[in-house]
Amino acid sequence: MTKLKCIAVDDEPLALDILEDYISKVPFLELVKRTENAIEALQLVQDGGIDLVFLDIQMPDLTGIQFLKIATGKSNYILTTAYSQYALESYDLNVSDYLLKPIAFDRFYKAVEKVHNQVQKAPAVAAPIPVAAPIAPAVLSPVQDFIFVKTEHKIQKIQLDDILYIEGLKDYISIFTKNERVITLQNMKKMDETLPNIQFIRVHKSYIISLDKIDSIERSRISISGKIIPIGDTYREEFFKRIDNRNI
Repeated sequence: MTKLKCIAVDDEPLALDILEDYISKVPFLELVKRTENAIEALQLVQDGGIDLVFLDIQMPDLTGIQFLKIATGKSNYILTTAYSQYALESYDLNVSDYLLKPIAFDRFYKAVEKVHNQVQKAPAVAAPIPVAAPIAPAVLSPVQDFIFVKTEHKIQKIQLDDILYIEGLKDYISIFTKNERVITLQNMKKMDETLPNIQFIRVHKSYIISLDKIDSIERSRISISGKIIPIGDTYREEFFKRIDNRNI
């Protein structure tokens, strides 16, 4: 069994004791270093060879969020903190999981198992693609009619058919469905690449819409369930081309 080489970073010795104990109980984890010094941990990560970092957020000298923004390499991260308000910001930095203190072992195991499974699958994803095989765009499979998005306290499932439109704001996006508004820390480019383009189209730098939810189009404005959405100049030609293909 391939073991994940880990480091635990926290300015509280008791928190490190708990992490060290938990890591020792998991066969596929190997603790390389425990440290209260975030700068020392950063150097270990930059040197390479660390698969997984357990990282506290509130630390002197260098916070966990600052650590993530500086660090390079291919390490996976699980954040550990007593403060839930950092969850949205951490997801934008592509952490593997977010554990709230006090951390229960079953929740810890679930988080590290997810990372282990991802690492085990990585070689298959990186395998060479035959020259003759077309490279498909990054869209959902036609049989997958939902997405999962990370909100502040949970991961929420959203049916694609329920989405009316998506609005991009400064640091997050709002997904408007038939019944609710879901806020997630995600960027419009990533969402645009994820949604199936047969059903969704970006019409403005701040809006993605579901084509079958359009009520009417007047000049450069789209009406969906009472919401007026502008059509940006950059997206106008492609949008009306798609609409023309559906005209009777």
